[in-house]
Amino acid sequence: MALAEGAAVPYAVELGLTVLHTALYAALFLFAYLQLWLLLYYRERRLSYHTLCLFLCLLWAALRTTLFSFYLQNSLQALRLQQPFAHWLLYCLPGCLLFSSLCLLNLYFAEVIFKVKCAAEFNKYKVLLYLGSILTSLLFLVVNLTCAMLIHGEVPEKQLRWTVLARALVNDSLFILCAISLACCMCKLGKMSSANVYLESKGTSVCQAILVGSVVALLYSSRACYNLVAVAISPDNVPGPFNYGWDNLSDKVHVEVSSEEYVVFGVVLFLWELVPTTFVVLFFRAQRLSQNLTPAGMVNSHSYSSRAYFFDNPRRYDSDDDLSRLGAREGGLATPQCSGCYGSLAGTEGAADSAPLLCAAGGSESNQHQHGSHTAAPRS
Repeated sequence: MALAEGAAVPYAVELGLTVLHTALYAALFLFAYLQLWLLLYYRERRLSYHTLCLFLCLLWAALRTTLFSFYLQNSLQALRLQQPFAHWLLYCLPGCLLFSSLCLLNLYFAEVIFKVKCAAEFNKYKVLLYLGSILTSLLFLVVNLTCAMLIHGEVPEKQLRWTVLARALVNDSLFILCAISLACCMCKLGKMSSANVYLESKGTSVCQAILVGSVVALLYSSRACYNLVAVAISPDNVPGPFNYGWDNLSDKVHVEVSSEEYVVFGVVLFLWELVPTTFVVLFFRAQRLSQNLTPAGMVNSHSYSSRAYFFDNPRRYDSDDDLSRLGAREGGLATPQCSGCYGSLAGTEGAADSAPLLCAAGGSESNQHQHGSHTAAPRS
């Protein structure tokens, strides 16, 4: 595959676009790399949505930077990657990484919605959500890799056409379904006013989440629809920018590629890959979260933990004395329904000895206990 003679686009313009693309992808690579180090510096979890999405974006930016560095050195060298795996690695694997990041984004917002509504429901469906996301990403990867290997083999032209169509139907349909799922998550998230408290505790907000999710869903779905239309109705023998699809340039191994198609290739990567990936990196960037969220009204002051969220019981961590005083103000003695760990710390003999005394206690002692006075510890 080589560039066609008599290119309509001047070489200076093509070279300038190549330098621009290389600089943009390299800058995104360095930014994502810095965010991963900042996550380690802030002592965030090693395995989280932030680290996984940033690592996928880092790998995607590295592959795109490598590809355009080949174009920068020698365009023919980049276009004549005859090794099937090397060609798939630079041209097709970035699309698989983008789909995996889209699945992670779906999983992240689904977890936010479940935790806002009821954390127990998320624990019930957590395994199914994780397995579904992993299997969907693996299906996309296997279909992409299998079709790429068939295309690079000695196959008839008719079979090559059906292979490209099958890959477009499967991969682009998965992109559209995931984009629709992400859009549904954004609609549900926008209707949940309490979700803003949870997201602000994570360093973001509902507006930012809806913006990122909407942009990513719109760009990925529009590109997938464009590819399906391009592969289905646009014949390969008619030149024109519309018959460039998701992998059309990577499919043209033994034919010439014009400079116009190279320019379209760069524009497609910028609009439908670089822009949504940049939004994802900015959304999952490393942030030093405030340890005191009480002044902002995000955490109830009754909680000992600074990371208590709105769906937690505001008196979940209160002591037994606090609960007793609360019940006395409400007109009765409030006892916790479950003693938990605190009940196991008290000695069983002391509890058995104190029970008859409490039952035989007079009215004066009961009134004194209801007014919230603390019982002094007996001297040894």
